[in-house]
Amino acid sequence: MHQTHNTLSENIRTQSVVALNKHLAAAIDLHGQIKQAHWNVRGPNFIAIHELFDKVAATALDASDLIAERTAGLGGTAEGTVQVASAKSYLVPYELGVADEAKHIFAVSAARAAFGQQVREAAGLSTTQGDATTADLFTEISRGIDQQLWFVESHGVPA
Repeated sequence: MHQTHNTLSENIRTQSVVALNKHLAAAIDLHGQIKQAHWNVRGPNFIAIHELFDKVAATALDASDLIAERTAGLGGTAEGTVQVASAKSYLVPYELGVADEAKHIFAVSAARAAFGQQVREAAGLSTTQGDATTADLFTEISRGIDQQLWFVESHGVPA
């Protein structure tokens, strides 16, 4: 850990940095998965979904930036390389070769939902570990993930 005047104990900061880096890897992976869908989607609603995926990918990128900056602010090192993200992401790998818009909508929705669930759990854990600010950050990210999930799922065919 780097020196900081942050008044949280080093133990709390270390626990938060571990959690933050876990979700940083997944956020970077999520961004890449959504861009994969954005670049490869095909179908009658192409332009609407193509543009939606671009906006949704930007929110994943914003989340990774927030997570990385909180990590550094706590005196930790943000582990944000593609190699680390690939090795540590908890998301299911994105299927390559997909073009169908319905399959992309399903896959992007599933990845966002998995990320959102893990982030909500991290908010609770951060609270119990004594880091309300990191919990608040995870809650903020969760709100955005849930909203974007709604936007993506709204393009799906009702079951």
